[in-house]
Amino acid sequence: MSQTVADIMTPDPIVVSPETPLNEAIKILAEERISGLPVINAAGKLVGVISETDLMWQETGVTPAPYFMLLDSVIYLENPAKHERELHKALGQTVGEVMTGKDIVTIKPDRAIRDAAQMMHEHKVHRLPVVANDGKVIGILTRGDIIRFMAAKQ
Repeated sequence: MSQTVADIMTPDPIVVSPETPLNEAIKILAEERISGLPVINAAGKLVGVISETDLMWQETGVTPAPYFMLLDSVIYLENPAKHERELHKALGQTVGEVMTGKDIVTIKPDRAIRDAAQMMHEHKVHRLPVVANDGKVIGILTRGDIIRFMAAKQ
């Protein structure tokens, strides 16, 4: 019988809420030496993920959208809404303002480890929140977990 995500995931992962102050989330990431955290609502359901990538805007800032002026009109060369989102992330003070909340890739605990590895590769993610059928976060699976599983098979 092949092993499942539940066999190698970290159960009961550290989580934060959208209202968590950003400096608290940064401190957790640094102290725990992890690169991301599931973000859950009061019911324990996944609403987002905050990762090191989301936090880079805090330090680097945002470059304004390229534009030019023509007869007192501003003509943007890129979608200004993209830059508004980046600015919002750069100025955010809570996890909810900075987290990735759309298109979150998750996995069920009964899925095969091979499926998880394939999902991580296809979606270019470093971690998969493991969610139960009711949508609650019950674990986290990282690339490191899969590598340790592979090493144990050797």
